[in-house]
Amino acid sequence: MKPTPSQSGFWGRLVALTRKEFRQLIRDKSNLAIGVLLPIILILLFGYGLSLDVKNARLAIVLEDRSPQAHEAISGLQLSPYISLVLLASMHDAEERMMAQEVDGILRLQSDFSTRLALGTARAQLIVHGGDANRARIITGYVQGALALSALRQFDQTGKAAASSGRITVEQRMWFNSANTSTWFLVPGLIVLIMTLVGAFLTALVMAREWERGTLEALFVTPVQPTEILLGKIIPYFVVGMVGLTLCLLAARYLFAVPMQGSLVLAIAVSMLYLIVALGLGLVISAATKSQFLASQYALLVSFLPALMLSGFLFDLRSVPPVIRAIGQLLPATYYIELLKTLFLAGNVWPLILKNTAVLTIYALVLLGIARATTRKKLD
Repeated sequence: MKPTPSQSGFWGRLVALTRKEFRQLIRDKSNLAIGVLLPIILILLFGYGLSLDVKNARLAIVLEDRSPQAHEAISGLQLSPYISLVLLASMHDAEERMMAQEVDGILRLQSDFSTRLALGTARAQLIVHGGDANRARIITGYVQGALALSALRQFDQTGKAAASSGRITVEQRMWFNSANTSTWFLVPGLIVLIMTLVGAFLTALVMAREWERGTLEALFVTPVQPTEILLGKIIPYFVVGMVGLTLCLLAARYLFAVPMQGSLVLAIAVSMLYLIVALGLGLVISAATKSQFLASQYALLVSFLPALMLSGFLFDLRSVPPVIRAIGQLLPATYYIELLKTLFLAGNVWPLILKNTAVLTIYALVLLGIARATTRKKLD
């Protein structure tokens, strides 16, 4: 039976290839596990298990002054969810616990604390374990803030604040993260990792397997064109990536209560654009290696690990050396993560949105062009 023009034309061949890829995707449970199950595991693991906040920091308290003023000074620490107090009798015990890493810090109020407090020259000795410098800074900030509030309360109660001290009340407000939680900072970055994993890693692995098995070479002897082959490969994994994105957005909203200050439609649109970039990168890697093992290694080194470490997911790129910052600026994930954090936490800030969207569009065109050029109907 002679095929009709619709069956033998571009759209007919594309539909047939896409249908074949969907069937193969459904049959291969490992691909579904990476594309659907792994995003669920990652968002639960990172969302609940990874936090840049410091909670329940163990602080040893050595009260050499047993006066009510000394107890009042540490009262602000007793109910704090960030500090877990350990009352000790001497500095020797506290130092031993610090050496054994049983406490993260020592707060010592010396025997003349209340006397000095009345004179306005009170001092408290704070020693913090510096193995983790960032954690040490955060604990120091907690303790200093609690002691300052306690001193302010005592001044208010006694009315002994010096008129010349010019007491200043600081009214604090935090923009773009009113809950003051690192989860709001991490969840948009986690979406970037999942889109990178599904787009680049999974696509590179599957396409490389096709090269190894020779199924792509079998397609080359048919009337299908390289563009049709690439589109047939991209569409199923684009759908899988959008399923992962949907799960991430639902988790961000209903599990972690991350606000969406900007446009949800715009967030989905830029995610689709980045997914195309990641798919293009996966196609380029697979065409260049034609080996599952090499494709998986290159995908990790070129896409996933840089997106994790150098895109601004875990730390601000402005705090790293210029060379590392320059490398980070070459990554598509850097621009996508800035887009998502802006849309989630700040809103529709159009100068940032337009700039980053333009960069991602260029990446998409370049990577898809390279993938098309490296997928040729000829055998090496």
